Amino acid sequence: MKKYTYTDKKDTRSGFGAGLHEVGKKNSNVVALCADLVGSLKMDAFIKDFPERFFQIGIAEANMMGIASGLTIGGKIPYTGTFANFSTGRVYDQIRQSIAYSGKNVKICASHAGLTLGEDGATHQILEDIGLMKMLPGMTVINPCDYNQTKAATIAIADYDGPVYLRFGRPVVPIFTDPDQKFEIGKAWMVNEGSDVTIIATGHLVWEAIQAGEQLAAVGIDAEIINIHTIKPLDEEAILKSVAKTGCVVTAEEHNRLGGLGDSVSQVLVKNHPAPQEYVAVNDSFGESGTPAQLMEKYGLNAASIVSAAQKVIKRK
Repeated sequence: MKKYTYTDKKDTRSGFGAGLHEVGKKNSNVVALCADLVGSLKMDAFIKDFPERFFQIGIAEANMMGIASGLTIGGKIPYTGTFANFSTGRVYDQIRQSIAYSGKNVKICASHAGLTLGEDGATHQILEDIGLMKMLPGMTVINPCDYNQTKAATIAIADYDGPVYLRFGRPVVPIFTDPDQKFEIGKAWMVNEGSDVTIIATGHLVWEAIQAGEQLAAVGIDAEIINIHTIKPLDEEAILKSVAKTGCVVTAEEHNRLGGLGDSVSQVLVKNHPAPQEYVAVNDSFGESGTPAQLMEKYGLNAASIVSAAQKVIKRK
């Protein structure tokens, strides 16, 4: 098992803020819109240096999506910012009709996704957003794993022509990817090569998958770990190549088990290479109030659950 270490921890939303500021310096067509959550989205540096390119829309998320769509007509590249729940569930009609249907070049940037929103509870902890967004034709869906990868993704999507959903979070998590990485949309990252089981993880669950890989290695199980940061378009080649070698797969995500990464992987397998699969995800329920760590443990979104799923799926081969 390849050893991954970290010297610092940061929230992925700060990676978005840093990336937005960086891409703002590089591309004068980049504009930012926010629905009264500037501090939470870490947009302060962009606003300070480019006040004429920032639009505070207030608590009017549907209007924000409509305005963003309109800005693209003049050649602007709008980045919208609010919580994931308000970026998707609250404004799905506007995204579908005004952005996705006409292929507008809007970057929908969503913080505080999943259970790790924590104490704000089930009404704010959207666990359906990946499913909602990946079902929209032409929508690219990205869910990076740490500060560095979120920063790189935020910069990269400016050069991609088309609507993008970029998902990130609030909790402080280890930084373990390269600060100078080149982010390739639709290209999986091989975290560790192995032969006994494929573990495909996204977002906050990538670090948990790495820890699980170390625990599995200690009992003689060689896990191949893949970071799927781009859920759509999915890197089908990487998935099929890995599962052809290992013969089984575990998918891990901070999302409902219905409609997320696991379902995307299973569709690829059933069409091309049927293999046993286990899901590490929220089992079709809403969340609840609690600290991020408490919720990840209660809902089984941690290294221990990945280890258990891997041991179970290996027996099914």
